Amino acid sequence: MAFGLILVQQYQRLVVQKFGTFTGTRRSGLHFLMPIVYHGTKVDLRERVQRVPTQKYITADNVVVDMDFVIYYRVIEDMAERAVLEVQNFELAVVNLAFATLRAVIGSTTLSDALAERERIRDALQVRMDEVTERWGVKISQVEINEIDPPPGVKAAMEREKSAEAIKTAEITESEGARQSQINRAEGEKQSNILTAEGERQSEILRAEGEQQAAVLRAQGFSEALERINAVASSADGRTMSLQYFETLKGLGDSPSTKWIFPMEFTSMLGNFLGMGGSRGNGDGKSD
Repeated sequence: MAFGLILVQQYQRLVVQKFGTFTGTRRSGLHFLMPIVYHGTKVDLRERVQRVPTQKYITADNVVVDMDFVIYYRVIEDMAERAVLEVQNFELAVVNLAFATLRAVIGSTTLSDALAERERIRDALQVRMDEVTERWGVKISQVEINEIDPPPGVKAAMEREKSAEAIKTAEITESEGARQSQINRAEGEKQSNILTAEGERQSEILRAEGEQQAAVLRAQGFSEALERINAVASSADGRTMSLQYFETLKGLGDSPSTKWIFPMEFTSMLGNFLGMGGSRGNGDGKSD
């Protein structure tokens, strides 16, 4: 640079000033700047990784936690001059801004939320920092929180709370399982009773239908028997009926009864029977 020759790498930009006044930026290559008149400052455009040391932060519920995180940032190519003209040391400025911004974010968050919502805290930190660093020509690419470490007493209380929550969850799960088992058992018994009742109903229906069909068949048989008896009786003559009547009287005579009662029709039937005997007396047609 003493001879005015400056080599700019591909990942660099050269911010040129003439008598202290910004004149422009130069890209990579070999450049000549007249000594004393011009002054050039190289700016690295590569992404930087800055680990922010562990610091103590106070949450919204007044718990002191130790936190450390990593910042990824880079100088914007089109705004490389701002990293030289707008801030004395943009790297130191980014780290200090990270401290202040994280204190503000953690100060509005409870410990439980901070432990459970690291991504939200990370995104909030990146957005807030990016709003400030833009005027320095710096872009915050990413923020990653490595660890959130509460005090030992709080850790022990959290462990007890987790243990109690796990026991509670296990008991709830067990009771829910028992309840579901009882429901399933009751449902099974209900379905079994329904099927049993349905089976008994079907059995009763079939039994009743069978008895009905049997009664119908018996009635049909009795009706047919009566019809046949009636047919036979209508074709029998008076003498056949008289003989059948005497056979019945003969059966009555075998009983130990000492008193007989004859219906009035007996005399007419007896006359018919006697008439049969007279017709067989002699050949001249006269009865004996």
